Amino acid sequence: MLHRNAADRPGDYHAGKWNGLGGKLEPDESPLEAAVREVREESGLDLPPAAFRALGSVTFPNFKPHKGEDWNVWVFMARVSDAHRATPVQGPEGSLHWVPAADVLKLNLWAGDRHFVPHVLDEKTFFGTLWYRGQEVERHWIQSS
Repeated sequence: MLHRNAADRPGDYHAGKWNGLGGKLEPDESPLEAAVREVREESGLDLPPAAFRALGSVTFPNFKPHKGEDWNVWVFMARVSDAHRATPVQGPEGSLHWVPAADVLKLNLWAGDRHFVPHVLDEKTFFGTLWYRGQEVERHWIQSS
C-alpha cells in the first residue's frame, strides 16, 4: 500500500490516505499496460503482464469537483513472492509498505474504498460506482460475482 505522506507535495488531494498502487493511463496505453508500468514506477517490481488479474472497475463521478474530473478506475491484483518483497520505499508520492491483508481496512483509506476493497481482498470480480461529496461517500453501488 502507498501511504500518501510525501512532505514536498503540498495540496496533495490524497494526503494522509493509503492507496493501492496505480495512476493515470498514458496515451495509447491499455489499463493492463498502465498497471504494469505503475507497479514498476511506484514499487520497483518489474512484473510481467501475466502476473496481473483484472478484478473489476469503479467509476467516481465528479471525484475532483474543483477540476471537473470523473475517474474510471480499473482494479488489478498481482501475487508477489516473499523473495520480491523489499523494505518500505519512499517515493515521490509517499512511502510504500507491505500491509497484511487483514490490516488493510484498518488504514486511513478513502471512505469509498471500504465498499470495494473487501472484494479485492476476497479476489472477487466486481463493478461499481461511488459518488462522493467532499471526503464522504454520498451513495454507492457495487456488484460482485
